[in-house]
Amino acid sequence: MTQDLPTPAQAKREARRLRAERAARGTAISHAQALESIARRYGFREWNALHAAIRDRIPDAWAPGGRVSGRYLSQPFAATVLSAERLPSGWVRIALDLDTAVDVVRFDSFTNLRKRVFGTVGPDGHSRDRTSDGEPHLRLDL
Repeated sequence: MTQDLPTPAQAKREARRLRAERAARGTAISHAQALESIARRYGFREWNALHAAIRDRIPDAWAPGGRVSGRYLSQPFAATVLSAERLPSGWVRIALDLDTAVDVVRFDSFTNLRKRVFGTVGPDGHSRDRTSDGEPHLRLDL
């Protein structure tokens, strides 16, 4: 088995890419077949075995001291991870030290800059909490 295993989101993206490549060549496959193929690529017999091995895995970049980028309250950022705690649900509680403070207020005559950000993100890197326009409060690039 390969040591560089993907996160579940990365493996599913690989499966979507594989399906698109096969469809472009005229050989359509189901999503399940693509997932099984991705599992074999990483040395697993089937998708369920690969998924069991990676479902609770925190991406390497999310480890303390790691570098991440993304959007906080729709504003781009780059940051250093201060802490990351895996929760039983597969979500991760993460603390970030932003390189440049972001303004968390959308009001012209008032400013509130924040350099430390705390949030809980799922395996896809998005928080459950949303702004009034439906965007996740915290979105990490994977």
